[in-house]
Amino acid sequence: MPKNSKVTQREHSSEHVTESVADLLALEEPVDYKQSVLNVAGEAGGKQKAVEEELDAEDRPAWNSKLQYILAQIGFSVGLGNIWRFPYLCQKNGGGAYLVPYLVLLIIIGIPLFFLELAVGQRIRRGSIGVWHYVCPRLGGIGFSSCIVCLFVGLYYNVIIGWSIFYFFKSFQYPLPWSECPVVRNGSVAVVEAECEKSSATTYFWYREALDISDSISESGGLNWKMTLCLLVAWSIVGMAVVKGIQSSGKVMYFSSLFPYVVLACFLVRGLLLRGAVDGILHMFTPKLDKMLDPQVWREAATQVFFALGLGFGGVIAFSSYNKQDNNCHFDAALVSFINFFTSVLATLVVFAVLGFKANIMNEKCVVENAEKILGYLNTNVLSRDLIPPHVNFSHLTTKDYMEMYNVIMTVKEDQFSALGLDPCLLEDELDKSVQGTGLAFIAFTEAMTHFPASPFWSVMFFLMLINLGLGSMIGTMAGITTPIIDTFKVPKEMFTVGCCVFAFFVGLLFVQRSGNYFVTMFDDYSATLPLTLIVILENIAVAWIYGTKKFMQELTEMLGFRPYRFYFYMWKFVSPLCMAILTTASVIQLGVTPPGYSAWIKEEAAERYLYFPNWAMALLITLIVVATLPIPVVFVLRHFHLLSDGSNTLSVSYKKGRMMKDISNLEENDETRFILSKVPSEAPSPMPTHRSYLGPGSTSPLETGGNPNGRYGSGYLLASTPESEL
Repeated sequence: MPKNSKVTQREHSSEHVTESVADLLALEEPVDYKQSVLNVAGEAGGKQKAVEEELDAEDRPAWNSKLQYILAQIGFSVGLGNIWRFPYLCQKNGGGAYLVPYLVLLIIIGIPLFFLELAVGQRIRRGSIGVWHYVCPRLGGIGFSSCIVCLFVGLYYNVIIGWSIFYFFKSFQYPLPWSECPVVRNGSVAVVEAECEKSSATTYFWYREALDISDSISESGGLNWKMTLCLLVAWSIVGMAVVKGIQSSGKVMYFSSLFPYVVLACFLVRGLLLRGAVDGILHMFTPKLDKMLDPQVWREAATQVFFALGLGFGGVIAFSSYNKQDNNCHFDAALVSFINFFTSVLATLVVFAVLGFKANIMNEKCVVENAEKILGYLNTNVLSRDLIPPHVNFSHLTTKDYMEMYNVIMTVKEDQFSALGLDPCLLEDELDKSVQGTGLAFIAFTEAMTHFPASPFWSVMFFLMLINLGLGSMIGTMAGITTPIIDTFKVPKEMFTVGCCVFAFFVGLLFVQRSGNYFVTMFDDYSATLPLTLIVILENIAVAWIYGTKKFMQELTEMLGFRPYRFYFYMWKFVSPLCMAILTTASVIQLGVTPPGYSAWIKEEAAERYLYFPNWAMALLITLIVVATLPIPVVFVLRHFHLLSDGSNTLSVSYKKGRMMKDISNLEENDETRFILSKVPSEAPSPMPTHRSYLGPGSTSPLETGGNPNGRYGSGYLLASTPESEL
């Protein structure tokens, strides 16, 4: 070997030496394969495996334990949507009947695609950008779109954590500040705040004290300084949790992932002891079978599956990329999916038990108010006392007695009944009142807690649970942004993470204006849903139809040590893409039929009114959707016309202390990397120097001294099975 060879330098120096694959293959003497990651197939598989594992440990951080990893995936997938969105959808879409479409879609879409994301992340050991570049370079834009969607979601999601922080600190009071309407003085007269009197104490506190909301999205109203401060605290917490990557976030997960289950268990026990809890639970599990055939219910169930498991965000891929390659990700997919579904059902039980209690309280209040109306009509002779059954006692009026009296009056005074203004006070009506999203947590649930003994304690526990649920999801969301960017562009981890948090805080000021809640609705309901669905479809297509389902199944078999069920083959290949295509079509049609809008709080009316987004807001919404999906066609076009390299001609090898490590350099001729990095045997044939025999993947090398069943490529030059070497 020439004395000035870089490989010779490697023998006498501990410094990195980099040379192209072309130069490497042109050397006159063979490399010391036994001390190299590039090995001859005859080397014992055990020694090579040890070298691979050592290289993995040096190149990429790893979870401290399997428990830490599982808790991280649970913390990311189990979020605020499990606490309020899933119960709301159950309430809205037929109670127990909603569980049928949700379970069906979880099995045929959710679990297979969750397993797919876990597998590709663990197999390729890169973030979303690197993973989809490896699977299909022309669809490498999927990873960039995932990062953008994560950014959109993180911007408003942390605002919700800020709201929870505000309520958390307000809970250290007795009585709770939202338990009664404020009293204002008008001269010498004290009167109840009109807006609160028309609505309720909890509704007033949410819209006026917390959000100080404007009447429409067009009325900015300036920044809400209280929520701005809470948003700063929220981003500070998230920044500290993720600044060191999984070394810091992994430790946080032990508390943030487990604490919510302690609180849910306490609330379930307390809720079941409440009067009326059984009414709420029975209402939840009583199925309305006609809802099962409603396409809208199936569309909402599919969307909930995507958001519940975190599909398409990149966080699942990022977390699994820190696993060892022999980790059983199939078991992880089943376990996390089950825990996620179990958590949703548990939260729904808690919510309906508490709402059943609240419904009974509100029903009794309705009976008292309407009984006073009837007494007033009796005293003014509007109604005859003969209409009142003799056993009715107004001092201890039951719901049953009131209903009997109500039916008699309605029958006798049929023509004048509507003028009396009496309400039926049915428990079912109270239970059927759907409170969506944040309203369920910050209005309905907080109102129910005001009737609990020791209500501040329960309020502190509840909002601390929301903070931890949100924190777990935000850690995964940030990983979906930082991991692929750091992997791809090699930016400093701490500096980039802090920069992301600072940038997101300033952009997030949009959501802490007085009109900020309406922008949260825009981002939550519309801006992420369509791009996310498209991302998941393309992920499925990239693996199942471009990379190849059979090839992927074979690599999973090698990685896991067993062959996954054929069920996944058919789901990935046919069923899941078809279902998601139908879902996307239905979502587009829905947007066309029903223009996007939001529920605005009108101060003068002290009530909500549904408004459509104005033209400028529609333009912003369309821009957000385009920005989130634009990287996919841009990268496809650039790589299709060779305007952007796919990286196949830019690899070199660098050496240090007898070990070869991949680096990036310029290699523009002959594309010799296909000999070593070929993923498909047909890509291998190319002329080789006669003194060094290489017959392609699966061939036999003259240098081979024995079989190596553990090698990925059989014989010849054997590349370590860490997929990052193939990028």
